[in-house]
Amino acid sequence: MSDASTEPVTDRETGSATTTIAAPVADVFAAVTDVTRMGEWSPECVAGRWVGAEGPAVGARFQGDNVVAFGPVPLKRWSTTSEVVGYEPNALFEFVTEGHTNWRYEFAERDGGTEVTESFSYPPYLGWQKWVYGRLANRRTAMTKGMAKTLGRIKESLER
Repeated sequence: MSDASTEPVTDRETGSATTTIAAPVADVFAAVTDVTRMGEWSPECVAGRWVGAEGPAVGARFQGDNVVAFGPVPLKRWSTTSEVVGYEPNALFEFVTEGHTNWRYEFAERDGGTEVTESFSYPPYLGWQKWVYGRLANRRTAMTKGMAKTLGRIKESLER
C-alpha cells in the first residue's frame, strides 16, 4: 500500500509517495533507473530514452514523453529533457527537468524488501499559471496521486 503526502512549503511545491516492494533493493533500483521502462508504470510519462548516455550517472540526460488525459482524451502532450543530478547505486536516483521540477527516488532495505520513496519539488506557479495549475488542475495533488500509482505499478510488476 502506498502512503502519499503533499505538504506545502513556502519556496517550493512538494509531494511524495512511499511503498515497500517485496524485492531486493538492487532489483528495484535497476528497474526505476531504467528510464526506458517508466512508460510501463507512470500514468503521465509514456516513454523515456537516454540522450547521449546509455544509463544512469550524474550528468546523464534523458528525454521523457508525457501525456495528461481526461479519461481517454489527451489534453496535453509534451516532451522534456532531464539531467541526472544525484546517483548512488541502490540508494538514490534524482533528476531535474527543463521545467525545473526535481524528481527524487530514495531506496532502503526494509524487512527483506525495499522501501522506495518518490518525491518531487518545483517552484510555485505565478500569475495565470498559479490559477490554472494550482486551482483548476490542482497539479500538485495530481502529481502526488500519479506517484502513488507509479509506485503501485512498479510494486506489482516486480512482485510477480
